[in-house]
Amino acid sequence: MTDKLIIFDTTLRDGEQAPGFSMNTAEKLRLARQLQSLGVDVLEAGFPIASADDAEAVRLIATEIKGPVIAGLARCDRADIICVAESVKPAERSRIHTFIATSDLHLERKLRISRDDCLQAVIDNVSLARTFTDDVEFSAEDATRTDPDFLCRVVETAIAQGATTVNLPDTVGYCTPDEIEEFFVNIIERVPNSDQAVFSTHCHDDLGLAVANSLASVRGGCRQIECTINGVGERAGNASLEELVMVTQVRGDRVPYTTGIDATGLFAASQLLSELTHEPVQANKAIVGRNAFAHEAGIHQDGFIKDRRTYEIMRPADVGVAQSTLVLGKHSGRHALKQRCAALGVELSRLELDRVYRAMIELADRQKTIEDSDLSAIIADVRASASVGAA
Repeated sequence: MTDKLIIFDTTLRDGEQAPGFSMNTAEKLRLARQLQSLGVDVLEAGFPIASADDAEAVRLIATEIKGPVIAGLARCDRADIICVAESVKPAERSRIHTFIATSDLHLERKLRISRDDCLQAVIDNVSLARTFTDDVEFSAEDATRTDPDFLCRVVETAIAQGATTVNLPDTVGYCTPDEIEEFFVNIIERVPNSDQAVFSTHCHDDLGLAVANSLASVRGGCRQIECTINGVGERAGNASLEELVMVTQVRGDRVPYTTGIDATGLFAASQLLSELTHEPVQANKAIVGRNAFAHEAGIHQDGFIKDRRTYEIMRPADVGVAQSTLVLGKHSGRHALKQRCAALGVELSRLELDRVYRAMIELADRQKTIEDSDLSAIIADVRASASVGAA
């Protein structure tokens, strides 16, 4: 039986922390409904202690969204945890997600506490969180740069205090895939009570490796992946939810896991996030970018027309995109031009096709792409010139 991966969506928390991606309460609720429809397993709704508005947004989402576990983030701090507990209380299923940095760099330079202080904070606050819910996630911030011996002590302590999910983030996107796989194998093997918790991965994209590292973490023993729509998040962003999901669907032979995500809703979720934040998706973004199912080069267009599988490894409909696009530009061939003309209800003779093609290439050198209106004008000019010549 194929293992199921838990998809933990943090678009409304880590994603929203990215500069330019903040949303108001009504916008967060709209996106939460889209995530509910998509089928995410865990929806991290926000960081309640950050502001009264954030706390209210989490409470509203916990009240109205059914299906996913609703999580709120808290530092290993009593006030934070109580605030999250109140905010997620209305949820059908709630989770308190509490974290503390564990690397010496963060302990010494940011928190200015000792390792013993860190361990005591884990004991006090994971146990406190368990008094409110039996679903507690603990995260060791900057885990991948933490001394392994100390990290094992932290993880063992968190599980002993009642953490049911342990997240070991690559907070600054520093790891390589082989490294993070070995990291999780090592920690899971060394922590004596590791079988009592689900291990989670939360990878950042500072080196462009977030998705690859997330998949490597799964090979290392993780069964929860923390990710965001469009890969948004702090700095270069998080692992992209849509990319992770489609890897499991397209390459099940190499990544033999399933998710509960309705992939046909991926494009709609991507577009809604872009609408709410006024931040466009880059054109060449995998799965949901404007060019993900677009073809301009003549050789590609010819192959696609004959059999789409020559240049597409998934169907647009698989992710909720209406159809592939043959873009007319200076790299296009006659086959694509002929097909576009046919779509416009225009049948060209071989001579007309040749003349229209040359005119199109000339125009494409000046304006990059050719719209239907441009093509109609070119056809009209070619036919008008032919009529004058015949006269």
